[in-house]
Amino acid sequence: MHAPTDRLDFAPPDSPGRVRAVILALLVHGMLLAALAWGVRWTRDTQILSADAELWSAVPQEAAPRLAEPPPEPEKPVPLPPPPPPPLPPQPVVTPPAPPPPKVDIALEQDKLRKQKELARLEELKQEKLKQKLEQDRLDKAKQEKARLEALKLEQQKQDKQKQEKLKQEKLQAEQAKQSQQAAQDKKIAAQEAKQAEAQRLKNLQRMVGLAGAAGEANATGTALKSSGPSASYGGRIRAKIKPNIVFADEIRGNPTAIVEVRTSPDGTIISRKLTQSSGVPSWDESVIRAIDKTEVLPRDTDGRVPPLLSLEFRPKD
Repeated sequence: MHAPTDRLDFAPPDSPGRVRAVILALLVHGMLLAALAWGVRWTRDTQILSADAELWSAVPQEAAPRLAEPPPEPEKPVPLPPPPPPPLPPQPVVTPPAPPPPKVDIALEQDKLRKQKELARLEELKQEKLKQKLEQDRLDKAKQEKARLEALKLEQQKQDKQKQEKLKQEKLQAEQAKQSQQAAQDKKIAAQEAKQAEAQRLKNLQRMVGLAGAAGEANATGTALKSSGPSASYGGRIRAKIKPNIVFADEIRGNPTAIVEVRTSPDGTIISRKLTQSSGVPSWDESVIRAIDKTEVLPRDTDGRVPPLLSLEFRPKD
């Protein structure tokens, strides 16, 4: 099974330079083939043969048959043909004279002239049409340019008119604004005058009420005979009622104010409450709202009444 492998193992080593020997052999054979081809071509070149011939008769003729065999006569010597004449010297080439010009037919010449005139007339007509076309194009361009200038002029006039209308409208608006401002100023002056008149009327009314036996203080500004609002101590009584219900233990900076609007029934029962101004501390606002809800009923004033609408202020450090 391993015979081919063993044979290759024990084969003699390749002789060095085999590739170079093959290349040299191919080169030598190529040179030999080139030399053989050149020799064959040289022997096959066309060879020019030179030979002389003598003519015994201009036309070959066949001999007639024999009638009898006479005794042989001595042969006569065949005369040699005369030598060929020497070649003539080259004759000069004579150029034949030019043929005379043919006679031109008068009719053909006239037809040719007529055609030339017709072509010239057609060319003139063509040039004239071209000039007319160029002139028409120039006129059309001038007309278009004139129309464009007219359109630009009309557009400019339109823009000027629009600008004038705009200026007129702006002027009218400015006048209207001035009139409105003047009307507002007049209205403001009228309001001030009405306010002053109302103040004067209230002052006169206060003076008349005071003369009629009003119960207010000397510096009071009301017009009723008796004050109908809460007393000075009523706010403290309400705070004393609500503040014990406030539960707030957070640290707070400053003393922010929370204002709550409270609506009550005639007997002091709290109907609704609304935070109208936050203190900025949500926990304090919620504590105040919870305290109001827990209070439920507000105390009565010194006159036995409870105002229907109260605005209460709460501060954590009061």
